[in-house]
Amino acid sequence: MDTLKFYIDGSWVDPAAPSALGVENPATEEVFARISLGSAGDVDRAVAAARRAFETYSLTSVEERLGYLNRIIAGFRARLPELARTMTLEMGAPITFATERQATVALFHFEEAVRVLAEYRFEERMGNGILRREPIGVCGLITPWNWPLNQVASKVAPALATGCTVVLKPSEVAPLSAMLFAQVVHEAGLPPGVFNLVNGDGPTVGEAIAAHPGIDMVSFTGSTTAGVRVAKLAAETVKRVAQELGGKSANIILDDADLRAAVIGGVHACYTNGGQNCQSPTRMLVPRAAREAAFEAAREAVGSVRLGDPLDPATTMGPLVSRMQSGKVQDLIRSGIEEGATLVAGGLGRPAQLNRGYYALPTVFGDVEPGMRIAREEIFGPVLCILSYDTEEEAIRVANDTPFGLAGFVQSADPARARRVADRIRAGRVYINGAVFDRSLPFGGYKQSGNGREFGVFGFEEYLEVKAILGH
Repeated sequence: MDTLKFYIDGSWVDPAAPSALGVENPATEEVFARISLGSAGDVDRAVAAARRAFETYSLTSVEERLGYLNRIIAGFRARLPELARTMTLEMGAPITFATERQATVALFHFEEAVRVLAEYRFEERMGNGILRREPIGVCGLITPWNWPLNQVASKVAPALATGCTVVLKPSEVAPLSAMLFAQVVHEAGLPPGVFNLVNGDGPTVGEAIAAHPGIDMVSFTGSTTAGVRVAKLAAETVKRVAQELGGKSANIILDDADLRAAVIGGVHACYTNGGQNCQSPTRMLVPRAAREAAFEAAREAVGSVRLGDPLDPATTMGPLVSRMQSGKVQDLIRSGIEEGATLVAGGLGRPAQLNRGYYALPTVFGDVEPGMRIAREEIFGPVLCILSYDTEEEAIRVANDTPFGLAGFVQSADPARARRVADRIRAGRVYINGAVFDRSLPFGGYKQSGNGREFGVFGFEEYLEVKAILGH
């Protein structure tokens, strides 16, 4: 596979105009690969291929599509160690996490798409007619760097399962795992043009996809600011837009919870993927009387983090993805200190034992007020804010006092009480008492965390149009 090529119409092809970009290993700050940045002309070519392919792929049987998906799954499993290592190199995820979570969760999406497709009813009687669900068409998929394969799979799997064709733009920061995945798709034998990949940046290739009249739907995961831009461009052609955007999720620890266990679990959940995780519980709400005990438990949790070389299987936290992301995180840590929050653990700078790489100290702030920048903005790094509350009602109000609404977390010894609080959190997904991830349940946000849903049946139906046939 030549990383300077794009995958269009079933082949690896040269870009319309050469424009190379280095891919940096964030642990070493060294360029270890090069990709091409595409242009609107490359997008035109990919869309034309996808439109041609849609004419026949949209008519394939469920059995044919299940065959393609199962071959992708087999190829993915065979290459899983290579896919995981690629993500470690391109975005710094520790190799153990990249293998057990990054790559494996991506595979889950294809397995889930097979499960849903095998059981799905595309037609049913309703009233005096037929309700029919059909593939929406050519889908433009724009994915981020933080879960570079998971977010690709969460879109590609249901799109292919429903009979759509796709044009994918992975993040130019971490594009190599998606290119390796394209090779898996190629080897699965999909018809030319069903799956296409064009590398590039957001302002060029991303915007060309969002605005393209030949694309029927755009699915975007990334920042809220970029999501607004995508939606505006897509509005000109009235295409469907599905978005999974930013988050600032609250973790309410109620006064009857096991405080130490809840705080330790909450710190580690916040630090998932180095804190570069849209649904991380980055605002921890604790009873005011438990302030000191919460700080002590948070320090204990931070002390168990193994920060270091992401290729070392013992490492639990690697570097941030890039110099730019590192600068943003350091700026927000500085703002927390300047605004008067208590530095419980961590702080500014890089760990003393590491003289290169975009590492940040696992950081916890206490005595955070709801109006502080660190409590309002998505930091996307290993930074936890602890806020104190006096009443359950206040905790719910503070949790909802955010422009975001991706996820929420509630800890309580009383399941009924936890459920009552969960019902009042304005977010698309709420986890009670450390509940585990469930790939069949919908994932997506309220408010400025986006619209539409991924995973399971809800993610599947994002790629379907609804048609009513009367008189049959």
